[in-house]
Amino acid sequence: MFRTYSSFSTSICTILVRLTILLIFVLCKTKAVTKLPPNVSIPAVFVFGDSIMDTGNNNDMVTPSQCNYPPYGKDFQGGIPTGRFSNGKVPSDLIVEELGIKEYLPAYLDPNLQPSELPTGVNFASGGAGYDALTSKLGQVAISMSGQLDLFKDYTVKLKGVVGEDRANFIIGNGLFLVVLGSNDISNTYYLSRLRQVQYDFPTYSDLLVNSAYNFYQEMYELGARRIGVFNAPPMGCVPFQRTMAGGIERKCVQEYNDAAVFFNNKLSIGIASFKQNFPSSRIAYMDVYNPLLDIIVNNQKYGYKVGDRGCCGTGKIEVTYLCNHLDSICPNDLDYVFWDSFHPTESVYRKLVTPILHKYMDTFI
Repeated sequence: MFRTYSSFSTSICTILVRLTILLIFVLCKTKAVTKLPPNVSIPAVFVFGDSIMDTGNNNDMVTPSQCNYPPYGKDFQGGIPTGRFSNGKVPSDLIVEELGIKEYLPAYLDPNLQPSELPTGVNFASGGAGYDALTSKLGQVAISMSGQLDLFKDYTVKLKGVVGEDRANFIIGNGLFLVVLGSNDISNTYYLSRLRQVQYDFPTYSDLLVNSAYNFYQEMYELGARRIGVFNAPPMGCVPFQRTMAGGIERKCVQEYNDAAVFFNNKLSIGIASFKQNFPSSRIAYMDVYNPLLDIIVNNQKYGYKVGDRGCCGTGKIEVTYLCNHLDSICPNDLDYVFWDSFHPTESVYRKLVTPILHKYMDTFI
């Protein structure tokens, strides 16, 4: 009799905890800008990738790829540096905001992460990561893609403990999985380190990256992901750092790097089309960020920016992560700049990119 009552009490407590978490979720939702059909639900967003999407997973790692110090985050919730590689929100945050899910997407490794955050999604991205396993080991140590998937597996166990197995399966099966990778592989591992150039020409290296990407999507699929959005590589030859290092006296865009990104993107697009054919129940989308970002950089004045070839921090030519710190001066108004530091755009630019990109590809996920 005692055991029956105890079991009943435990079940009631579990139900109450889950109802409380559901109530918190409902109250914390933001107003959606991107409208979904009445019968379509995207309950959560999961992000895998590099510094473009990282919201703080590198904070407690021994790596130079960190930014949990001023002036990073100067426009984020009262000027708090959280490990976001920008002056404010990054695309991870803006996407969940755009979908009306919540205000920002927390890093899974945030020590203050609450169970109530789990049902609406978390972020596994790590600054410095790439499709190539070597990329996460070179210089800027990062959480590899296999490591990010391990974190997702750990998350799944915790999610089931919070909402139950059926609801957890629904959240994962209907959640939006986003992947942003490739730029570190090309600019750092292939070109800057020169290690890959000894072993491969670029077409061969692109094949290696796409094969790695395909295997990554397949493992995500096997873990329950169905809605998968893959961003292509950006025009990395036009970021301030590459202009300074290889753009000559006039600091022009480095065409070789941009050409490499385009070459890789074309192969990635073919790989994703093949994945869609082999896994017809997946709803995977190849999402182009290269062209809209290049247009903002090259035609920055058309978008309301005054400076497109250097970042807001310091001189804006080489400052990134630990070189962009509280000792550096920052520009008077970051709204005038396309880039925050020598690699990463400002929140303002991200906002101009996220909404039209989501609107363009949302039908693929429905």
